[in-house]
Amino acid sequence: MFCFQCEQTAKGEGCTKIGVCGKQPDVAALQDLLIYVAKGLAQVALAARKAGIKDNRVDRFTCEAIFSTLTNVDFDPQRFVALIQEAARLRDALKAKAEKTGAKIGAGAVATFKPAADLKGLVAQGESVGIPSADQLNADIRSLRELLIYGIKGLAAYTDHAAILGQEDDAVYQFIYEGLAATLDDSLGVNDLVGLALKCGEVNLKAMALLDAGNTGTYGHPVPTAVPLGHKKGKALLVSGHDLKDLESILKQTQGKGIYVYTHGEMLPTHGYPGLKKYEHFYGHYGTAWQNQAKEFAAFPGAIVMTTNCIQKPKESYQDNIFTTGLVGWPGVHHIATKDFTPAINKALAMPGFTEDDPGKSVMVGFARNAVLGVADKVIEAVKNKAIRHFFLVGGCDGAKPGRDYYTELVEKIPSDCVVLTLACGKFRFFDKDLGNIGGIPRLLDIGQCNDAHSAIQIAVALAGAFNCGVNDLPLSMILSWYEQKACVILLSLLHLGIKNIRLGPSLPAFISPNVLDVLVKNFNIMPIGTADQDLKAILG
Repeated sequence: MFCFQCEQTAKGEGCTKIGVCGKQPDVAALQDLLIYVAKGLAQVALAARKAGIKDNRVDRFTCEAIFSTLTNVDFDPQRFVALIQEAARLRDALKAKAEKTGAKIGAGAVATFKPAADLKGLVAQGESVGIPSADQLNADIRSLRELLIYGIKGLAAYTDHAAILGQEDDAVYQFIYEGLAATLDDSLGVNDLVGLALKCGEVNLKAMALLDAGNTGTYGHPVPTAVPLGHKKGKALLVSGHDLKDLESILKQTQGKGIYVYTHGEMLPTHGYPGLKKYEHFYGHYGTAWQNQAKEFAAFPGAIVMTTNCIQKPKESYQDNIFTTGLVGWPGVHHIATKDFTPAINKALAMPGFTEDDPGKSVMVGFARNAVLGVADKVIEAVKNKAIRHFFLVGGCDGAKPGRDYYTELVEKIPSDCVVLTLACGKFRFFDKDLGNIGGIPRLLDIGQCNDAHSAIQIAVALAGAFNCGVNDLPLSMILSWYEQKACVILLSLLHLGIKNIRLGPSLPAFISPNVLDVLVKNFNIMPIGTADQDLKAILG
């Protein structure tokens, strides 16, 4: 196997024996094969679209299939077998339909590829089309093709999240097909692929806006909300991942059953949505970020449901208590495909739950764009009066690899006349710290999930408009942590917007070649994080 799509890849170069995430070589090969078949499906879909044929089922499936290959989503080889077979079936059916209209469908190897009949054969095919198969390519071309693929993976994830809530835009699907097909086009050079990567970031802005419309249109705009970090005496069910609709279904199905529902990881911000916080048994937040789940889940006295990416190998001590749904999968873990969460509910009822009340401390969430821009006049006045000197956006992914203590130290050392905006699970390095306030404005503002990056961008754009300047001219610094492919596409969105001077860590992507990195440095002054003291001195003087 060879995989270097996440920040924690072995030795900063690539996982070659087993994934740091727990991915086995057979699953790595099947994921590579699924992406390969998806490229062929994309070629056929583009030709069909030119003939006026569109198929929403193909659009949705393509995003689901790509999303399944993100880091920490699906580790079940049998489910990849089914996805590969379905991708080939949909491709062939769409091809036949298009050819009846006279459409010209290429006869290349990808568009006509036939999956093997068994798991062993599929794994062998996957090994033949993985990243090492592109070793003959120019290093920069390979780097940019992988950057584009990982951007599309993040884009597909956000597109799927939005579509679940009824928000779709055909232009997004069109680009996903174009981007996938472009990675097979040997005529495209470095400049072409750089342009496509930035276009991926542009299209992702549309996808994130769709997701924001789905979330806020369904559940209302988040409002500032105190979330207990303790627990209530009684039965307990824990929901992790990102999916708001799954959480709503669980809240509805647990009503009146004597079960308190808790969030974990990136589900923390859901407590700010009026349409979710109205449930009286939706109590608080348990635990921190995804990489701590083995310890935290083992201690949780109830059932656990993983709704999207972030699952790790379950310990034997809680494997019977954890359930997956949607695109998440782990071999031997009970998967709930129908959204009838009765198995998880029954497990929660059978387990002891918490034996006493422990309210613990609380943290504030709900500072999405509506809440922040609702007090924009106070923020602007505070900047003009020099009560607020600088804004720091400290957000992104958390992880287990050493170096992430930097983000804790940085936030602790940021001066008291500065405001910290945060989003995604990187905040768990400092989310429970009391930073006080400036004139009633909290110094730590939790904007939401990684899925809520749209809010952060809208806040920055609105502030730039208020001060009649560009985003790069604001007293705003972005210090980001990355781990997986959603973070990759958010970075591409920021680069598309022309945002410069981003500090990225804890390490730079292994799939970025030195020459490609040089392009990013020259055009956007993107840089690795240093030490907290060095970076604060450089930013604030």
